[in-house]
Amino acid sequence: MPYGYIASMKTQPGRRDEVIDLLVGGADGLRAAGCHLYLVSAATTDDVTIWVSEVWESKQHHDDSLKLPETRAAIATAMPMLTGDFFGQETEVRGGLGQP
Repeated sequence: MPYGYIASMKTQPGRRDEVIDLLVGGADGLRAAGCHLYLVSAATTDDVTIWVSEVWESKQHHDDSLKLPETRAAIATAMPMLTGDFFGQETEVRGGLGQP
């Protein structure tokens, strides 16, 4: 069964677009790592919140992707632009449009 993860993070004021660019810029290699869906969205209720929705082949694929050099580099670059206010929720994907 595919593994889902939904996360939100808050950026320092004026830094949201930079963090979104980092997140989206690293998306190319995710398919090869077992990612079926990777969406980066900006909240419409404020100018600092980012939502990321992911569907992976398995939790192991997701966890392994966090060890990739390009992922670690993007995280290291983004961290100073974030406030530390994170939310994450693992999900069990049951169906829908666009999932495997």
